[in-house]
Amino acid sequence: MLPSLFISHGSPMLALEPGASGQALARLAAVLPRPRAILVVSAHWESGVLRVTSAAQPETWHDFGGFPPELYQLQYPAPGNPPLAAEIVQLLGAADLRAQLDPERPFDHGAWVPLSLMYPGADIPLVQLSLPSRQGPELQTR
Repeated sequence: MLPSLFISHGSPMLALEPGASGQALARLAAVLPRPRAILVVSAHWESGVLRVTSAAQPETWHDFGGFPPELYQLQYPAPGNPPLAAEIVQLLGAADLRAQLDPERPFDHGAWVPLSLMYPGADIPLVQLSLPSRQGPELQTR
């Protein structure tokens, strides 16, 4: 099992102007074993209950505004992983945490911006998990 990582995505412009942060993310990816899949919890997806992306090919969402047109042209076409999403929902349920599959949710920039620098080939299956903000901080520490 790979480690859990906290990776700040910074500004969406990181995808166009990676600088030292982009180099550090690329180096990190190079020293980690290649993951079979990635689960991302992005601060840009808050929900009333836990939700897990379950589409086979989620869209790239440009969930921001006021940036150069080039940024909106970027795509991160990583595949989803519906069986992994279902397993995550099952595991959360076994821990008394209600979760739902979400076949419509695209990948937000909190996920695709840093991953585009770590794994630019977008060839590792990606699943996102929402933050259940309305369930209180005690849930966040379970």
